[in-house]
Amino acid sequence: MRVLAVAPEPFFTPRGTPFSVYYRTLVASRLGASVDVLTYGEGEDIALTDVRTIRIPPMRFLGSVKIGPSLGKLARDLVMVVWTTAILVRRRYDIVHAHEEAIFWCLFLKPFFDFKLVYDMHSSLPQQLTNFEYTDSKLIVGVFRWLERYALRHSDAVVTICEALADHAESEMGESERHLLIENSLFEEIRLAGMQDRSAEDSAGEAIPDLPAGRPLVLYAGTFEPYQGIDLLLQSFAIAVREVPAAYLLVVGGTEAQIRRYEKIAEGCGLTDDISLAQRVPSSVARSLLARAAVVTSPRVTGTNTPLKIYELLASGVPLVATDIPSHTQVLDDGVCFLAQPEPEPFARALVAALTDRERRERTISAARRLYEDEYSPAAYEEKMRRLFELLDPRRPEAADTAPPSRHSVQNPTA
Repeated sequence: MRVLAVAPEPFFTPRGTPFSVYYRTLVASRLGASVDVLTYGEGEDIALTDVRTIRIPPMRFLGSVKIGPSLGKLARDLVMVVWTTAILVRRRYDIVHAHEEAIFWCLFLKPFFDFKLVYDMHSSLPQQLTNFEYTDSKLIVGVFRWLERYALRHSDAVVTICEALADHAESEMGESERHLLIENSLFEEIRLAGMQDRSAEDSAGEAIPDLPAGRPLVLYAGTFEPYQGIDLLLQSFAIAVREVPAAYLLVVGGTEAQIRRYEKIAEGCGLTDDISLAQRVPSSVARSLLARAAVVTSPRVTGTNTPLKIYELLASGVPLVATDIPSHTQVLDDGVCFLAQPEPEPFARALVAALTDRERRERTISAARRLYEDEYSPAAYEEKMRRLFELLDPRRPEAADTAPPSRHSVQNPTA
């Protein structure tokens, strides 16, 4: 099959949605599809078999692409509409895989071109408008709710990434064979063009400060956006380190401005000698840091989407401390991690327990690995993607009378 993936984001950059787009594209190519990825001008080229990256012009005068809605993103999306149309005029595709807001213009173009349309729903766009405080206009939010509802009901297939989004989608479209829950549970080395020229060790040496030997490492790796809970992590660690003085905190993934801000907060918490903050690093470096960690953390304070990194952390063999919020608890429970309310005192207690309670650490690690293998393994991910392509195959007989499969009916085929 020929697939056009329309990804309105800086691809590839190391943040949630681009990771998801990468792995969807990777597995599609492994299943025999030829994939063109249309994306923003910003980002690094990927190196995958039968995958071509097509970029709109880099609109640097708009500044960097922020996470969430923005005027800069809107301007780039208007250019994406033109590029999508031009590409469809020049080449025929069997499937258009529209990520996030790309669904809106791809739905408009669908009647003019003969393709099957996939809506890859990484988030609820009306919710994003309010969560990122982009607008408080009921009219604008209402328009996006109507557009989202229309997209859910008129796409040939809808893919959601977590239970909360699956519930939201099914509230609009009902239980349907057209809906597949495909969690972002796949993780492999990201293959970028030209990456062979630099080793992970070289990159790590540039990006990560020297870490003290012999101190158990508490690690956070991810963006520094407010919803990620970095403030909570610093306040909690300041309490925990009083009980476990040897512990050392490494927080990775911020911009220079964000790092300066959190360095001041860390200093105010008395953490000058017990913490390092660093900028974003390649995924290979993040994995080498994970292998050195005694504890990993996900201190997110708001949201309903499950962070992509949670699945890798389940399989890592390192105990996880996470906040007890829906973003986490649709996948995690107290059996597979150390859950704590998103407040400094309880999160600090969870950090101390994860560092010191050896029996619970081992029990948690074992249960986390079992959960990953049973529900979220690479084999399960690939089987769900295979089912998506089978659903869209024009040679497939109509299955209107077939009961829709359970969203969890595909588990690890090798188990």
